Amino acid sequence: MPTHAEKRHLPYTAQQMFELVADVGRYPEFLPWCLDARVIERQGPLLRADLVVGFKIFRETFTSEVTLTPPKTIQVRYLDGPFKRLDNRWTFEPNGQSGCSVDFYIDFEFHSRLFQGAMEAVFGEAAHRMVGAFEKRAEALYGKAA
Repeated sequence: MPTHAEKRHLPYTAQQMFELVADVGRYPEFLPWCLDARVIERQGPLLRADLVVGFKIFRETFTSEVTLTPPKTIQVRYLDGPFKRLDNRWTFEPNGQSGCSVDFYIDFEFHSRLFQGAMEAVFGEAAHRMVGAFEKRAEALYGKAA
């Protein structure tokens, strides 16, 4: 089953990166394959969100519960949609005076074997591009590092 872990050292604070990743409703503005995102409910550190993702002929909606622990972690728990399971988390660690290390982890399995096969073929590159999209968004929001 596809699993991807990636760590990047970025010239932004852990708080800045936490806020960027936690802003789920803005994902369609910059995240590849994210066609729509809606926060359904927010209660303290928990939010429930629907994301619509599309790739070529595939288009799926899934619901997840996001636990926000600022500015350190974001944990995503899968609730409903095309997956058998989904485990996704972000960790933000200060690294120097203004930078941070961003740790991204995702592991999932689709109900559909067709969908699973299609995603396995491109998953590593797709996950890498997704993390890169967050990095580019940080540059757009917070400026290029000196």
